[in-house]
Amino acid sequence: MTDDAKISLTGMTIDRLQEVAAECGMPRFAARQMADWLYVKRIADVDDMTNLSKKARETLSRRYCVGRAAPKASARSVDGTVKYLFDGKGGRDVEAVYIPDRDRATLCVSSQAGCRMGCKFCMTGRQGFHGNLTAGDIINQVLSIPESESLTNIVFMGMGEPMDNLDAVLDAITVLTSPWGLAWSPKRITVSTIGKITELKRLLDETKVHVAISVHAPSAPLRESLMPVEKAYPLKSVLELLRHYDFSHQRRLSVEYIMWGGLNDTLRHAQSLARLLKGLDCRVNLIRFHAIPDSDLHTSDDSTMTAFRDRLNELGITATIRTSRGEDIAAACGMLAGKSKNDS
Repeated sequence: MTDDAKISLTGMTIDRLQEVAAECGMPRFAARQMADWLYVKRIADVDDMTNLSKKARETLSRRYCVGRAAPKASARSVDGTVKYLFDGKGGRDVEAVYIPDRDRATLCVSSQAGCRMGCKFCMTGRQGFHGNLTAGDIINQVLSIPESESLTNIVFMGMGEPMDNLDAVLDAITVLTSPWGLAWSPKRITVSTIGKITELKRLLDETKVHVAISVHAPSAPLRESLMPVEKAYPLKSVLELLRHYDFSHQRRLSVEYIMWGGLNDTLRHAQSLARLLKGLDCRVNLIRFHAIPDSDLHTSDDSTMTAFRDRLNELGITATIRTSRGEDIAAACGMLAGKSKNDS
C-alpha cells in the first residue's frame, strides 16, 4: 500500500493513537511513544519510531503513515510575511501564512479548502467549498513550514470557517495544547469565526483559546448584505452568547471589523458599534480592506480609520488599527484563494 492510501497518524489525539496501538497489538503506552515521535521529535517515517519493536513498526506501516507533507510552493513578501501552499481537498489547494513581527512569529492556518459562508469581501468564499481539512492537514501546516520551531502563535484565520469543521479544529487544538502533543498554552491560539452559535458554544466550553468574532457592520441589514450568515446566525445572538463567558483574565475576545469607505466607516457607525458592544469585555481590531477582483468595495482612508478608532476609544471600547501584512503576495486578510489543479 502506498503512503497516499494509508491513514495519517499526524493530527491524531492520544485517544485515537491508543486505538491504533490496540489495533496493531501494541501496549496502551505505545500511544504516548507514538505521540512523542510525531509531535516532539517530529519524525517523517514510521520506521523512525525506534522504541517500538520492529514487528510493531511493520504492522503499523501496513495501514498507517506519519502523513507529513512539505509545502508545494511559497511566496515571500517584502515585509517578511511568507505564504505557503499545501495540498487541500477537492482539487483546491490551501494556504497558510507565516507572519514575523519582532518577538512574535504567528502562523495563520486554514481549516477548509474554500468556504461555505459566502462573505462578499472574501476571496476564499468566492471559490466555493471544496472540502474540510482533517486535523492532520491542519497540524501539518504547523509542523511542515521551515519556521515551525520558532512559532509563538497560531491563528485559525486562514481559508475556511473553523466552526464549520469543528471536530477537526478541536482535535488540532488538543494536539497543540496537550502535554503529549506540542504542549502550547491555549493563550497562544486564536480562533476566528463568523459565529455559528451551537459550535461556538462548544468551542468556548471545551477549550480556553482566544476567540475573534467577524462583525464588520453594526447593524443586521448591513451585515447581512456583506455576510449572508447574518440571517442564520444573527450577530446579536452571537454577542448574547459571548456575554455568558469571562474574557477578563485568561481568555481574550476580539472583534474583527473590516472598514470600507462610505459603507461602515462613519462616526455614526462607530457609535452604533460601541452601543452593540457595550458591557462586553473585548477589543476591536480595525482592518484595512485589500482589493479583490470585480469588487465595488474599497478601503477607508487612514484619517477615517483613525477617527473611527479614536471615537470607539472615547466611548470606552478599546480599538486598534491592525497593521497590514503580506498584501504584495495576496496574503492579507480576505485575500487567500488557494490554487486549483486546473489553474495555470
